[in-house]
Amino acid sequence: MKLTTGISLSIMMLLEYFVWGAWYVTMGTYMSEHLGSTGIHIGAAYSALAIATMISPFFVGMVADRFFAAQKIMGVLHLLGAALLFLATQVADNSSFYWIIMAYSLLYMPTIALSNSIAFGQMTDPGKQFPWIRVFGTLGWIVAGLMIGFLGIEKTPSTFVMAAVVSAALGVFSFMLPNTPPKGGEDASAALGTEAFVLFKDKPYLIFFIAAILVCIPLSFYYGFANPFLNDVGMENAASKMTLGQVSEAVFILAIPFLFNNIGVKKMLLLGMAAWILRYVCFAYGNVDTGMWMLYAGIILHGICYDFFFVTGYMYTEKKAGAKIKNAAQGLFTFATYGVGMTIGTWFSGYAVDMYTTDGVKDWTSIWWVPAFIAIGVMIYFILFFREKKEVKVAA
Repeated sequence: MKLTTGISLSIMMLLEYFVWGAWYVTMGTYMSEHLGSTGIHIGAAYSALAIATMISPFFVGMVADRFFAAQKIMGVLHLLGAALLFLATQVADNSSFYWIIMAYSLLYMPTIALSNSIAFGQMTDPGKQFPWIRVFGTLGWIVAGLMIGFLGIEKTPSTFVMAAVVSAALGVFSFMLPNTPPKGGEDASAALGTEAFVLFKDKPYLIFFIAAILVCIPLSFYYGFANPFLNDVGMENAASKMTLGQVSEAVFILAIPFLFNNIGVKKMLLLGMAAWILRYVCFAYGNVDTGMWMLYAGIILHGICYDFFFVTGYMYTEKKAGAKIKNAAQGLFTFATYGVGMTIGTWFSGYAVDMYTTDGVKDWTSIWWVPAFIAIGVMIYFILFFREKKEVKVAA
């Protein structure tokens, strides 16, 4: 891969995830401040991205990959998305906002797969080259959070405007990316990953798969309500400080290959679940006075929470599936977790937040104990039923 190509792909990844990080982290805070949204409203808005995750494989697999060059369709989607992000700041009711975010999510989520396709299409050694390109996506998310804090726009519509401007820039830039011609597409079953259903015959994987869907409920609480919570308790520039979670994610991911082979998948997954419990206990009792360290701990634990469960889960899925159905298995895992699991989680988290809200005042201690107890339940279920040898074998 040429140096200039690598630079172009790195810029693409940085802008791709900058756009996401610019509006997604602070959306709950924006909705509370400007739309008077309830927890249910906020949960519903975050569910839009989860629903789009379930739909986007069909679009990429059966439309984009079949008929269009990836960089061109990505450019069009980002330009249309920029208009919708700006439009989101022009409405004053929750219903209109929800449908705009839904429409935007349906445009944005396919660009994740398209950006990966563009990157892989230019690489001579994807195994070595892709991580170095993809890390710029994490950097983009971090830069977005730091920019929000530097500009002091965390509670304003400007977060969406900033995302819209960068989305438009990426839309134009996409047409300058290396050509990635259509691949011919695939049928509905391949797009959904149904070939991987054979994995459910393997009991350990089935137990893990159910746990992965359930653990998305605690994950949804963090994505939807961590920023409103941190602002509510008085943390300054919360969005910027939340980028420590992405820094943590980048650091801990380096330890995963070593730990996966040395302590085994079960202990790795249990460490991830334990981190979810500890995170929410920290949030339940943290404050900006004597308990500020607990708030920071809850943020920094994101690396263990995410990497040790979801990244490990992708690795476990790939090892279980083997070469023949690994792509279908990864598609099915994504559909189940970021689609089904997050849809359930975003709606449930909204109801839970409203349950512990009285006259507009949220009882955050009680709220954070809800995902903590769910994580405890999932952990107990996993300990009791998951039986997997340290050396993972491919399912028959």
